[in-house]
Amino acid sequence: MRLDKFLKVARIIKRRTVANEICDKGYISVNGKVAKPSTTLKLGDKLTIFFAKKEVEYEVLELKDSTKKEDATQMFKIISEKNREQ
Repeated sequence: MRLDKFLKVARIIKRRTVANEICDKGYISVNGKVAKPSTTLKLGDKLTIFFAKKEVEYEVLELKDSTKKEDATQMFKIISEKNREQ
């Protein structure tokens, strides 16, 4: 599954276009490497997203083409969450 689609379906980022923009700016890495929106995800991959004031690391648990809002959080697990110094 593409990275941008996973972020939207898992509801980590609300819109796929926003996920594309964040990837293009280099704010998302997969397994330690800066990722493009078209990066293919596999189960067990580690995503790191650099938000404005936080750095959050996720592990991919499930890959689904669509999901209900209640089930979206079962697609990933938050490994760590750190505040960033500015």
